[in-house]
Amino acid sequence: MTTIDRTETPATVFRTTDVQTQHDVEQFLYAEAELLDRRRFQEWIDLFTEDVHYWLPTRTTRTNRERHHEIAGEDESALIDDDKYFLTGRVRRYTSGISWSEEPPSRTRRLITNVRLAPGTEPGELDVVSNFSVYRSRLERHQDWFIGERFDTLRPAGPDTGYPYRIASRKIVLEQTTLLAPSISIFL
Repeated sequence: MTTIDRTETPATVFRTTDVQTQHDVEQFLYAEAELLDRRRFQEWIDLFTEDVHYWLPTRTTRTNRERHHEIAGEDESALIDDDKYFLTGRVRRYTSGISWSEEPPSRTRRLITNVRLAPGTEPGELDVVSNFSVYRSRLERHQDWFIGERFDTLRPAGPDTGYPYRIASRKIVLEQTTLLAPSISIFL
């Protein structure tokens, strides 16, 4: 998966894509956010490929000269490091009524912005970077905000799915280095 390095030159950061592809990808990401906000997790899990890698690496504060070590690599620590099997298990647990961290369930609102596209490494794939803000409200007074950037690889989906893409990988990078939320019991 192509990742965008914040030190890239303007020529490599600015990319163009055709309007229809940009629109389709944005609408796909908005539909995904709606499924999550409406707790339609069974439909959401179908948006992923069987070989998906869904992970949220840890982040540490580093000096400018060590900034390239700020976000953990794939072989280092992660808050979430799931494949389709474990994602499906999390969906089953959150919808079962026995997951203490989601009973009663959280209320969420997701905002997806700054969607940028690039051709993927495999034919037909797209590497998509987007910013997100997720607000979670739980019980009467509990509130959390998760803000960050997502790096997705999208593959074309078959015509029978109702969606133009499937998510083949997702890397979630939170802006926070220390989470104040008691748990990450929602999908980001």
